[in-house]
Amino acid sequence: MADQPHDNGILVIGLGRFGGAIAETLVKLGHEVLAVDVDHKIVQSYAGRLTHVVEADTTDEEALRQIGADEFDCAVVAIGTDIEASILTTSVLVDLGVQTIWAKAITSAHGRILERVGATRVVLPEHEMGERVAHLVVDRALNYIEFEDGFALVETKPPREYVGKTLSQAGIRKAHGVTVVCIKRRGEDFTYATADTVIGAEDLLIVAGKTQLAERFAARA
Repeated sequence: MADQPHDNGILVIGLGRFGGAIAETLVKLGHEVLAVDVDHKIVQSYAGRLTHVVEADTTDEEALRQIGADEFDCAVVAIGTDIEASILTTSVLVDLGVQTIWAKAITSAHGRILERVGATRVVLPEHEMGERVAHLVVDRALNYIEFEDGFALVETKPPREYVGKTLSQAGIRKAHGVTVVCIKRRGEDFTYATADTVIGAEDLLIVAGKTQLAERFAARA
């Protein structure tokens, strides 16, 4: 964040499974977190586990001002099933001038409303995870990340016909329209791939390219 009044501070609102996981991970990554929930028992359960945890009604602008929400540049609205509270909280954060707001949506319609009231980025965790798992099931990929512009990163085993060849000899980019970005050998870390990298039978490849092309390549493994 640019002008960080809270030194890498991030505001996380809603401490259900999704919000709680985000808050705890941010703390592990070294960020200062102010976590907020309306439920007293939930707030108590996170005391000592996060940088700061407070109980507040985040649909109330004055309540958010009192906890210093307007001093944060980045916020995550991770409120669970209360769609009204999710929308109102996001709207209040926009009014307070929070620059970047990530908001969890339950449905596509909920997500569209969050975008209209000013959320910077809307996340549908269940939907996105469902799509990801579906790709892993049918495409034989080991891991899969798809971006908004139809571009994907896929972790996959190498097709048999390329084992023992260098990437230059294999000509994967010319034949399949994808690029092998990294290769991981058993017991070693991922390393950047070069034209002289030899593909081993036990290697894992990170392949980048248009989604359909990356999926087709993974299906060959």
